[in-house]
Amino acid sequence: MDEIFTKKRSLLIANVVSNGKKTDIFVDEKGTIRGIGPKVRSEHKGEADVVIDGDGALALPGLVNTHTHAAMTLLRGYADDMILQDWLSQKIWPLEAHLTGKDVYWGTKLACIEMIRSGTTAFNDMYFFMDEAARAVDEAGIRAVLSYGFIDLFNDEKRENECKATEKLASHVRTMNNPRIKTAVGPHAIYTVSPQGLKWCAEFAKEQKIGIHIHLSETEKEVTDCVARHGKRPAAHLDDCGILTPRTIAAHCCWLDEAECSLLGKHKVSVSHNPASNMKLATNRAMPYATLAAAGANTCLGTDGCASNNNLDMFEEAKTAALLQKFFWNNPTVLPAAEALQMATANGAKALGFGTGSLAVGAPADIVLVSTRAACNIPLHNATSNLVYACSGGAVETTICDGMVLMLNREIPGEEKILTGAASAAEDLVKRAQSA
Repeated sequence: MDEIFTKKRSLLIANVVSNGKKTDIFVDEKGTIRGIGPKVRSEHKGEADVVIDGDGALALPGLVNTHTHAAMTLLRGYADDMILQDWLSQKIWPLEAHLTGKDVYWGTKLACIEMIRSGTTAFNDMYFFMDEAARAVDEAGIRAVLSYGFIDLFNDEKRENECKATEKLASHVRTMNNPRIKTAVGPHAIYTVSPQGLKWCAEFAKEQKIGIHIHLSETEKEVTDCVARHGKRPAAHLDDCGILTPRTIAAHCCWLDEAECSLLGKHKVSVSHNPASNMKLATNRAMPYATLAAAGANTCLGTDGCASNNNLDMFEEAKTAALLQKFFWNNPTVLPAAEALQMATANGAKALGFGTGSLAVGAPADIVLVSTRAACNIPLHNATSNLVYACSGGAVETTICDGMVLMLNREIPGEEKILTGAASAAEDLVKRAQSA
């Protein structure tokens, strides 16, 4: 079976269920869906290099994680149950000060394993040593948009260095010539990046025709401080700096008011809802999903990093999102299961610019198969309901990205070596920090 994982081959994925109907899917050797339907097996008989028996599994598009810090898998469980600023200043930032490129490589490798295992085929990442993150993604076989965490702390000299680091990453990703990997600019937030830095990021993104990845209105303090410093709320400040565009992904967005929702909708910004992280760090307000969606913003889902979630399971995130929206806004009809699943698939793919996030002829073959024999899918009154409210990533049996089989029947080649390497890197990182 090992040869299935080594290179792209034409695939016939037989005996699966999509949109409530039994179907087969044919994928050509370029990684594109060329046939989907009940007659595909006969129409492409003998053409497939590999036949995968889905055994009645639910076939759906690969999930898309639109906000994470992948290498923070190494910080999973390192610091929990703390006030946000204490958590950052006393635990996270001091440990991150000792990060190396090797750490980021192994942390991202671990994240990719976790995402593949739970059905995620693309993610949007912001962190440091991103050339090493790119190497890890290249080897893993999934898709990613990578941004260097631009933090100038309102200092001219530091801003110049951050600009150079951003340019270097963009250049490096271009030389990789891997269509699965893109770059974006990553201004961290309005409280860590000066107006000059934000404007530079906006111009560079426009010039390079790449995306923008930023944290926005995660806390109430961010809003009150912005009004005190700039005389306006965060979204308006970002608009003045040119950051709000159809290529922008804004994470969190818990403390937006109605006018800001309209502003993000006007600019067709993608808004990444991170419910598990926001609840764990007690940001005290849920992203105004219904208002943003009505305004025309592209609402999608992200896990945030493993230090504040503490996993990368997008099925779990979809459920948490749906429940939080209902609970906070006191309305059980807000964010129904079908919309939550769309946020995790089609909306996320749109935000990252990776295909349509759908299973259709001509679409990239980013496909996951979810077992219907798992307890979470019995009975199967409503597949969408089960996927969002009952299942976790543990029900995923097979993950395919760009036509490459990355996991088949829960097997991922080389997984043990990656788990060992990541565990060792995490241990070494903590030792260095403690001995400093």
